Amino acid sequence: MSSGAGLRKRWLNSTILGIGLASFCSDVGHEMATTAMPALLATLGASSALLGLIEGLADGLSSFAKLASGLYSDRLRRRKPLAVAGYFVTASGMASFAFATQWWHVLLGRVGGWLGRGARTPVRNVLLTEATTPETYGRAFGLERAMDSAGAIVGPALTLALVAALGLHRLFLLTLIPGLAAALLIGLMVREKPHEPQPHVRLWAGIRGLPGEFKRYLAGVGIAGLGDFSNTLLILWATQAWAPRLGLAGAARRAMLFYIGYNVLYTLSCYASGMLADRYPKRWVLAIGYSLAVIPALALLFAGDSLALYAVAFGFSGVYMGVWETVESATSADMLPGAMRGLGFGVLATVNGIGDFLSSALIGVLWVFSPVAAMVFVICASLAGAAIIAVTRPASHAEPMSALESRVTAAGESE
Repeated sequence: MSSGAGLRKRWLNSTILGIGLASFCSDVGHEMATTAMPALLATLGASSALLGLIEGLADGLSSFAKLASGLYSDRLRRRKPLAVAGYFVTASGMASFAFATQWWHVLLGRVGGWLGRGARTPVRNVLLTEATTPETYGRAFGLERAMDSAGAIVGPALTLALVAALGLHRLFLLTLIPGLAAALLIGLMVREKPHEPQPHVRLWAGIRGLPGEFKRYLAGVGIAGLGDFSNTLLILWATQAWAPRLGLAGAARRAMLFYIGYNVLYTLSCYASGMLADRYPKRWVLAIGYSLAVIPALALLFAGDSLALYAVAFGFSGVYMGVWETVESATSADMLPGAMRGLGFGVLATVNGIGDFLSSALIGVLWVFSPVAAMVFVICASLAGAAIIAVTRPASHAEPMSALESRVTAAGESE
């Protein structure tokens, strides 16, 4: 057997398994905290507006932390310690809720935890990319996303099972166990490959030095992302639609059950789409995934209070999101030169973060005035992004270092 065939056969190595298990454990911990956080804020007398402020600040700062971390990691000889620190900070931030006596204590813990989450994300993606081969990027990222999503199912379930017995404050302390386990898994199981640090890379020069096709790819990701509204809006719309028939409490419970179904399909979709991305051109798989967003949008146009149509909306939303989040990363791994992977993954995460914020705000407002206009916008954005991705041809990830350094140096000198 050739060495290449052996690598493909053994794609599930210690590093990939360690990252997958770390994603699972970390998501269990912070989803436990996220599920219980609204109840904690209610006991502290905080309003829904303050919850929105906390979530908005945390998500916004996390996006920029991803960009800064990606850039900084390219300057380091060893990236893994930054990932370990990120998982540790996330665990500590979530557990700090146990000591909150004012709403701003929750704000500090959430923002701190999400800064750690942002700092680790591009580093984790680089470590994952370097632990496998281009032929198995899809399966590697698919496994990581599937494990992360499995944690999003287990975490809320544990909260529901334990909060009555332990109380809120003890529950938050308990989140330290899976959170610290994630940091240990990265530290003990991940084997980092040596890479040449790039201390000369600066932010804007580095962004200008990224491959041209990757920039076009980011444009497609950003445009499609404008149609990717938050799942909380979907839950809200379902609850509002069913409340006259089921009552508010019954409608909310039904919506949460549908959301659990969404997470199950998302988990399956992550791994399945990763396998498809290893067999077929990644840009085609991703373009099809973007196009699938049309199905839940059409279902919502005609849903009324139909359980069946909302099931279609939740189900296909889980399927297309599994494709998006898996294949976006796998495609980026193909397109980015090794010396700038940290920055590239950081830029990708920032584009997604900005798109998530803008899409949820815009579509939420449009829905109030015209659900038809909101869903037409989703359809147009998704198909436009799919079209751009379909015609983007990834450059070789094995670009010679001399060419990369020349381009980055030239960009830096022009500043």
